[in-house]
Amino acid sequence: MPKIKIITDSTAYIDESFIKIHNIDVVPLTVNFEGSVEDEGFPGNFSTFFDKLSKSSDFPTTSQPPTGRFAETFKNALKNEYEIITITMSSKLSGTFNSANTAAKIVDPSNIKISVIDSLTTVANLEFLIKKAAFLVEKGASVKQIVEEIETQKKRMGVRLTVSTLEYLKRGGRLSATEAMIGSLLNIRPIIGLIDGELKALSKVHGKKKAMEKMLEDVPSNVSHISICHIEILEEAKKYEKLIQDHFPGAETEICEVGPVIGSHLGPETIGICYVW
Repeated sequence: MPKIKIITDSTAYIDESFIKIHNIDVVPLTVNFEGSVEDEGFPGNFSTFFDKLSKSSDFPTTSQPPTGRFAETFKNALKNEYEIITITMSSKLSGTFNSANTAAKIVDPSNIKISVIDSLTTVANLEFLIKKAAFLVEKGASVKQIVEEIETQKKRMGVRLTVSTLEYLKRGGRLSATEAMIGSLLNIRPIIGLIDGELKALSKVHGKKKAMEKMLEDVPSNVSHISICHIEILEEAKKYEKLIQDHFPGAETEICEVGPVIGSHLGPETIGICYVW
């Protein structure tokens, strides 16, 4: 069996227990908020951040991992005689892929031991790719086979989400103050999709119920896995999961948390779906 190390970034939001069991390395992005710079953590540890975010006039900034942090992680893995497959969040959302790619060229100039994949996605879909890669490693697949599988799978994924308030899109510069005010007055919910690696506004509807129904319209009938992603609204996510199970009884479902790096731009009570076919 080949000795392969899977490496990713913190926006996959994989449970820490899975990371430890499958010997995966996570290179975190950082969050600068109210004068403090911290590494993004793991699911189960996000509530304090979002509670503070909801009460603060400050707006967080986020940073990709520096090249040196990836280089150090790669060197440690190579020292232990691993081949490396690194799968990062979309290069169109962050410079994380570029940091990893640059580090790989420095550490492995012959381009033999380190493969770096731009997932063109993030959150639960990135988690899905990481878990798929980890299970393939356990089955004895080669680096080439795993890379080919991941490159194929990433083309069969989608993301749809909606926010509870337009305030955080305004704070992050995605909306003007006027647009946010009008949208809030009219109870407008944007439907946002991850298209070719970029977040794009796809449509607008009135009210949360219509937004949640609208998100399901683009899910293909042959969907095999749907993750309900949320920010601090677990009970609502459970209700939405039941609706999804009624719509797509053949699909596996799970509920996932979204952390500070992605969530600070969307705000508490965001809900969405990551789907795979």
